[in-house]
Amino acid sequence: MTKPSAPKRHLPTSPFKAPVVPAPKHFATGDQVSHDVYGLGRVIGMEEGIAALVDFGSTQMRIPSPYGKMTKL
Repeated sequence: MTKPSAPKRHLPTSPFKAPVVPAPKHFATGDQVSHDVYGLGRVIGMEEGIAALVDFGSTQMRIPSPYGKMTKL
């Protein structure tokens, strides 16, 4: 069994651009959000760094971090 490899470091002399790491998204209880699949909703609970509990009106969903399909309005 092989160990997972660590991310490769970017050499300053490389002719290629350094990989861009997006900033983590932060949500708080009461924030209005939009989700690509579920639509508009409001954050009703947070598990910091793990997941957000969001009320979309017809359903409540637990959206796991890193919240790729969810944006704050």
